[in-house]
Amino acid sequence: MAAEGQRVVLITGCSSGIGLAIAVMLARDEMKRYYVIGTMRDLKRKDKLVEAAGDAYGKTLSLLTLDVCSDESVKQCVDSIKDRHIDILINNAGVGLVGPVEALSLDEMKQVFETNFYGVVRMIKEVMPDMKSRRSGHIIVISSVLGLHGVAFNDVYSASKFATEGLCEGLAIQLMNFNVNVSMIEPGPVNTEFEMKLMTEVSKKEFVGADPETVDHFRTFYLPTQVNLFQGLGQTPEDIARVTKKVIESPPQPPFRNLTNPLYTPIVALKYADEMGSLSVHTFYHMLYNLGGHYRLSGVLENRQDNEEYHEKQSSKQGRHTHMVTFTITNKLEHKR
Repeated sequence: MAAEGQRVVLITGCSSGIGLAIAVMLARDEMKRYYVIGTMRDLKRKDKLVEAAGDAYGKTLSLLTLDVCSDESVKQCVDSIKDRHIDILINNAGVGLVGPVEALSLDEMKQVFETNFYGVVRMIKEVMPDMKSRRSGHIIVISSVLGLHGVAFNDVYSASKFATEGLCEGLAIQLMNFNVNVSMIEPGPVNTEFEMKLMTEVSKKEFVGADPETVDHFRTFYLPTQVNLFQGLGQTPEDIARVTKKVIESPPQPPFRNLTNPLYTPIVALKYADEMGSLSVHTFYHMLYNLGGHYRLSGVLENRQDNEEYHEKQSSKQGRHTHMVTFTITNKLEHKR
């Protein structure tokens, strides 16, 4: 039970990865400002979280069963919390889906939306009325940079994140009247078991229904590019947890949109530099099909040696304004930590 003055934090999807890292970081806060309720579908998977939390488990961290795909489970979980009082809701539970759209079943697509979008909706619908009545609260969603721009072969996953971004942007406006804040955390590549398992599975998948050329593009261009991105730009779950904690502790009003990796800022800006959308589409096409598998994207990584650099500059004129975007693609990345 939360001590007086502690903020109650409910987090979904805490069995591993980002959810686990956030739960541990908040529960082990030196000032003990948070009482964390970590949730997962099956508490048999709690061991990693319990071990990582150490002596915080049972003191500033407790665990509950929660399936964001079940109305009943969501209600039971929230009802079991004293006075249904939740100061901070962190929606982290999510699933991925990668591959050519024509080879993915509608059931697979529906499951992605059931978790990534409707799971967030269920949690917000259950918690938001209490926050509004108290005129206090903070709703956080672990979204993705793919909720800001689409990426080839991540079409459905990206769509689920776009939907979530739209939902929350609208809610953020409404909830200002009730002193309830909404924040999106938008990571790029994150090195988690979730991601590694997904990449391993799709590398072996047949993708029945997709034409051979598309499957070849997926294996020859997309997969090697993803490996390079994760190696060159991938963050850790702890990196995302630090950003999330900083957002929670940002007075007086937490920022709505929070990119966790500054190297992705130019990529997101690319989309808004051209109102017609051609600039970002053509640039991503070039990066994937002309350079994919052979080069790595870098922003401002230091300590590069003997790099062959490719500079692409595109400009689009809109009225009196000119937007210039510069990318550096390198075929070797050597940087010291």
